[in-house]
Amino acid sequence: MGKLNGKVAVVTGGNRGIGKGIARGLATEGAALTLTARGAAQLEQAAAELRAAGADVLTVPADVTDEGQVREVFRRTWERFGRLDVLVNNAGAFDGGPLDELSVEAWDKVMAINLRAPFLCTREAMRLMKKQGGGRIINIGSISAQRVRPHSAPYSTSKHGLWGLTQVTALEGRAFGISCGCLHPGNVLIERRQNTGRTVDQEPMMTVDEIAQAAVLMATLPPHVNMLEAIVLPVEQLYVGRG
Repeated sequence: MGKLNGKVAVVTGGNRGIGKGIARGLATEGAALTLTARGAAQLEQAAAELRAAGADVLTVPADVTDEGQVREVFRRTWERFGRLDVLVNNAGAFDGGPLDELSVEAWDKVMAINLRAPFLCTREAMRLMKKQGGGRIINIGSISAQRVRPHSAPYSTSKHGLWGLTQVTALEGRAFGISCGCLHPGNVLIERRQNTGRTVDQEPMMTVDEIAQAAVLMATLPPHVNMLEAIVLPVEQLYVGRG
């Protein structure tokens, strides 16, 4: 018996990278899943892999920065499963450059995906979770929210804002049995980082399944216990003293 048998989770950006790893971890514990992302073909491929391992998976291709499409994700989840126990706000984007050269378009794109989307998904999830009497929301932040690098203004700012959203969600949700925590990953070897040859990619890395273990731990805590914030990174990655 998995710790999430009978439970339902929505994972945004669940077609690849950290999201796909978290979805795999949740499914291993018995959760049924709704996966959403913009890449429909890759989304179906990820779902097929999970179904082959015995998971019950609904796919809803969507742009989670769009209010109407987000509502459809949660409407279809409720229609299919009749409940929602875990939301993982994982979908994210990175863009940047020197502040004095940064375009408004780059800033707005990152803010929309990294901050607007979690707000929209959290709002819909809280409405369902209040109705059923509880649930858990996990936001995927970044150590860049606390230790910034040059040329990362949109990303670092959005992840710092996500930590603020996490705290407000936890505060407003606790009277309804809804908890919220923020998982800050360090370097994770996702697809876009493989074989790029960039200097940052020579740094110590975790696998997606290793960071997923932390998300699964957060998701499987007893309902009256919340991991409000967690920082998970390779032992040798610069963090304390990082500049």
